[in-house]
Amino acid sequence: MGTHKSAHIVWDWNGTLFHDNDAIIGATNAAFAELGLAPITLEQYRSLYCVPVPKFYERLLGRLPSDAEWELMDGTFHRYYAEHRVRCGLTEGAEELLAGWRSDGHSQSLLSMYGHEELVPVVRGFGIEPHFVRIDGRTGPSGGSKAEHMVRHLKALAGVAEPERTVVIGDAADDAVAARHVGARAVLYSGGSHSRASLAGAGVPVVDSLAEAVAEARRIAAQAG
Repeated sequence: MGTHKSAHIVWDWNGTLFHDNDAIIGATNAAFAELGLAPITLEQYRSLYCVPVPKFYERLLGRLPSDAEWELMDGTFHRYYAEHRVRCGLTEGAEELLAGWRSDGHSQSLLSMYGHEELVPVVRGFGIEPHFVRIDGRTGPSGGSKAEHMVRHLKALAGVAEPERTVVIGDAADDAVAARHVGARAVLYSGGSHSRASLAGAGVPVVDSLAEAVAEARRIAAQAG
């Protein structure tokens, strides 16, 4: 198929379109403090972070947190994050890239593991909501994989996005897992929650800017059969 065929991007939010690394690391350290764990740096976070999140905590604790510990840490994380995310902004070039992809006749949607009720007002506040044909945040408990959420997201986009012409752009290896789960492709951005080295094993292209991610999505879509 040629480049005249429309393509679809499923964007991730936290760490991808939304540059919230400072709020994330602050919230993580606030959660760690609840169990007496020493704070970690952003570099340590980016090299150790994984999904499901309790496994990330296991890397620091040496064991999986108990249910009570998980609830305490998760609650602390989300309270701190909600308080501090207001100082964060969109990733460099994000708004222009969203507008450009849309003006070229392609579609795009947003799927995040941030709670749906919290996500939508934040996206709306940046004035970028009209660029998306659908916005889905997490429903249900936090801490899990995006794969099943991606199944529901693409099902809701039936007639808009064909999996083989869909590219997931995110900052975590789990975004590549979710894309593979539905037959889509993925491009991973190294400026978010994972270091480039930790993304390298995902088996998909890794880029250092959102502009490169969109360029790669165009290339992938153009080659789709």
